[in-house]
Amino acid sequence: MGARTDAARRWLGEVARGVAWIRHGFAFWRVRPGLMALGFIPALVVAALFAALLIVLAVNLEGITEAATPFAASWWEWARWTVRITLGVAILAGALVLTGFAFTALTLLLGEPIYERIWHAVEEHAGGMPARREPGFWRTVGDSGRLVLQGVVFGLLVWLLGLVPVVGLAAPVVGFLVASRLVALELTARPLEARGLDRSERLRMLRARNPRLLGFGVAVHLFYLVPGGQVVVMPAAVAAATLLAREAHDSAG
Repeated sequence: MGARTDAARRWLGEVARGVAWIRHGFAFWRVRPGLMALGFIPALVVAALFAALLIVLAVNLEGITEAATPFAASWWEWARWTVRITLGVAILAGALVLTGFAFTALTLLLGEPIYERIWHAVEEHAGGMPARREPGFWRTVGDSGRLVLQGVVFGLLVWLLGLVPVVGLAAPVVGFLVASRLVALELTARPLEARGLDRSERLRMLRARNPRLLGFGVAVHLFYLVPGGQVVVMPAAVAAATLLAREAHDSAG
């Protein structure tokens, strides 16, 4: 029992360190404020697009749930509303999961030249760039597309989970945690690819740091839940992810 308690404490401690890791990204504002400010631009463009889409979804959510549940029209009112509220929560949870994936992927793709400069600046400030083995443009497009596809799949799974009575109430939490981890994986991908690691090698290296990776992803994703937060956090997230990838690679080596 004591060993399990100690393991749980260590795991939670690593998660907490991962959450706190984002501070390293914000600290880089003191080093290159102008470059970090440029990182707002692609994030602002993508955030505005996604905010508009989510507003449209929210405004039409009642109509969507009614159209999807015509069989419940003759039910008792409490049963009808229970089904439709459950469906509405599931739809929103799935949409938020997909938004988290897609926002990160599209922002990194749209802002590739800017975020690459931030990543390089962080590497130089931390001790120097690794030997240049950076991914090409089409590799970046492929990685972004893979993340969006993962978002669609996991968003669908969260939506299906949300349809299960009682258990479905956990769908937003499950979706948030899954999205957080995958967003962290995407943010750390480029610095690790530059070190010659393919996707399977990156996953294997980061497996030992899953709690810290999850905590970092949670910290980034919490900003996504605040209006404008995703714009504020994006440059810092890129900087912090670069340092996290660097630390993971150096420790493994």
